[in-house]
Amino acid sequence: MINTNKVIKEHGLKLTKSLGQNFLTDINIIKKIVEAGEVSSFDLVLEIGPGIGSMTAEIAKCAGKVIAVEIDKNLIPALNENLGMFSNVSVVNQDIMKTDIKELIKDWTGPLKVISNLPYYITTPIIMMLLETDIAWDTLVFMVQKEVALRLAATPSTKNYSAISLAVRYYSDPKLAFTVSRNCFIPKPDVDSAVVKLKKRDLECVADISKELFFKIVRASFSQRRKTLLNSLGSQGWLKGGKERLRDVLCKLGIKEAVRAEELDIEDFASLCRELEK
Repeated sequence: MINTNKVIKEHGLKLTKSLGQNFLTDINIIKKIVEAGEVSSFDLVLEIGPGIGSMTAEIAKCAGKVIAVEIDKNLIPALNENLGMFSNVSVVNQDIMKTDIKELIKDWTGPLKVISNLPYYITTPIIMMLLETDIAWDTLVFMVQKEVALRLAATPSTKNYSAISLAVRYYSDPKLAFTVSRNCFIPKPDVDSAVVKLKKRDLECVADISKELFFKIVRASFSQRRKTLLNSLGSQGWLKGGKERLRDVLCKLGIKEAVRAEELDIEDFASLCRELEK
């Protein structure tokens, strides 16, 4: 196990709060994250924000290949030193949001998995970028702020269920794996974390509808959570026929008129989209 404090001291590292740099120091948690990804020698693992390489080293023991993308150039010497024993690891000094992932993985023919302790400040943009990409990923395992993890894995009729919950379910089957105490990090963050696993799903239930309209409906439906769907979605100026048409569609689908967005699952929203497209 890499000694985080020792590496920070030897390389004179100053952790940058703006980059969300909180290094995970508990080897048992690191191993649990890698286990959640079910990493094998057939897999290419993309790690975003490897820090000083503590989790990268554990992934490398199981994976066929690891590509670690780190935005902070000051961490590259420590990364190269700590991972030098692994011939299957490539360190890339880039911003993942500006990285051509297709180019990075072009020579790999096996499954692609992404495992990362995501910086809190850019969690959602990174997740949505990966979900929406046309790259054939198999599994995404993220450690994120606990409250974000609860939203990502939330199910209908729960307080954490939101538009982001549906966006995640559009592309994957999410599962909350386990929680992680803030005491497992250097420096210690202000909140606890959790690990969420997203497994690529079959898009069959949404295959015949407009993706653009689906997410337009979802965003509008959750825009005013306390209102009924009839009021939140029905009041949108772009919805042809307004509330009266929406009332007819809900009746046709057997959905009660007083329903709220948080009560509907992805299949309900797909059916709603399908009818409103007509």
